[in-house]
Amino acid sequence: MKRRGSGLLLHITSLPSRYGIGDMGPEACRFADFLAAAGQSLWQILPLNPTEPIHHNTPYHSISAFAGNPMLISPDVLVEEGLLEPSDLEPVPAFPAAEVAFDAVRTYKTPLLERAFERFTRRKLAADYERFCKEQAHWLDDFALFKALRTHFDGRIWTGWPRDLRDRHVESLAAARKELADRIERERFIQFVFFAQWARLRQYGSRLDLQLFGDMPIYVDLDSADLWTHPELFHLDEEKRPTVVAGVPPDYFSSTGQLWGNPIYRWDALQRTGYRWWMDRIVHNLELFDLVRIDHFIGMVTYWAVPAAEKSAINGRWCEAPADDFFRRLAKKLPYLPLVAEDLGSVTPAVREVMARFDIPGMKVLLFAFGDKMPENPYIPHNLPANSVAYTGTHDTNTVRGWFEKEATPEDKERLFRYLGRPVPPDELAWELIRLLMGSVANTVILPVQDLLGLGDEARMNRPAVREGNWKYRLEPGRLTPALSERLRKTVETYGRN
Repeated sequence: MKRRGSGLLLHITSLPSRYGIGDMGPEACRFADFLAAAGQSLWQILPLNPTEPIHHNTPYHSISAFAGNPMLISPDVLVEEGLLEPSDLEPVPAFPAAEVAFDAVRTYKTPLLERAFERFTRRKLAADYERFCKEQAHWLDDFALFKALRTHFDGRIWTGWPRDLRDRHVESLAAARKELADRIERERFIQFVFFAQWARLRQYGSRLDLQLFGDMPIYVDLDSADLWTHPELFHLDEEKRPTVVAGVPPDYFSSTGQLWGNPIYRWDALQRTGYRWWMDRIVHNLELFDLVRIDHFIGMVTYWAVPAAEKSAINGRWCEAPADDFFRRLAKKLPYLPLVAEDLGSVTPAVREVMARFDIPGMKVLLFAFGDKMPENPYIPHNLPANSVAYTGTHDTNTVRGWFEKEATPEDKERLFRYLGRPVPPDELAWELIRLLMGSVANTVILPVQDLLGLGDEARMNRPAVREGNWKYRLEPGRLTPALSERLRKTVETYGRN
């Protein structure tokens, strides 16, 4: 993060693939090749954890903070490793090329993973599988049991399971492990395959001097293995229901704030354990990535707690987390903290102090720079600090072209053109903003692939105020051409980012 560099933002699900969703197979390696040829040093992705239809497939809501998403497993790699036959993949449905068809992908891939497990069980257990299960037992054993029980109870949330299982009575857990042994082993195997394929992709990127930049949601879901396993670390009542939940207070954008509904950490209980669960989580992520973004970083310092019975976030209150103590202990465990703070929106001076004290860079988004106070705007290129990660836009914003055509006011456009020194047509605008950021002093620049391609609103990844229809964008085959790679490489060379 201290040297000048740049990278691209593209989630694994957005890669091309004939299987309806991007995966960790050949197309991921081809994208890594493109990044290297284009002079890029970073590939940023979104969280890798399992996604759920009930949460509209967002990667920011998951049943585990540690497990990987089985839908990202590559069938081609399973064939290559002898866990599937080529004939097992046929017929491949006619999936759309431009978006992820989540439900159809699950229908197609789930039987493939079952078949791979059956073939795996006919072999002797491999030493690397046994080693994986032993090394990851601190989360894997409980996760596999959680998944098996969740299936056994037809997807019912764990708070509605029989009380002895809900409250993790030792005898009941032992009986469940015996009764559901085959399903538990299957879940372990799927996670083994996921992490083996990820390690393979990371090694491929490492050979290209490419760093992988991950993303970690700050909160976890009530319906998760983490809550079931560690209820004492969260504000829950005797029936394991949240007493307070997370959100953000009313502001300029919403008169009622945002009520997220996630359970809130009991930082006092975490502190008594030396923050073990959080430490394990960060170390786990840094075994997967070279750099990790903490989403909603403000919650590590101060958080908005709303009584669980409330229907909006209005009646919450600010509470303090022991941020200094936490990050001091983390720094002793990891002398170098390769973290990035998602610090967009309203951030308190206390958050800035923690970021400065532990040398954690924040984010700067160029699309936020052209408001009515542009000269002093913290996101305008002439105000960017060196220790920051600068973006044209993020997965939560529109694309540059989409913003210009659908959201920017006439005054925004006038200020933008004044800053650029000339009017620019929409199809050239994204590259003008890319050039602005590349020439800034920000150590790191990240570009969504959609902006590299000059795509519009139709290619947006997420609309935060809209629950359905998000996370579907896919990069169509053939869009990343050698000419585009050369143009990007010359740009980073011009501005000393290689």
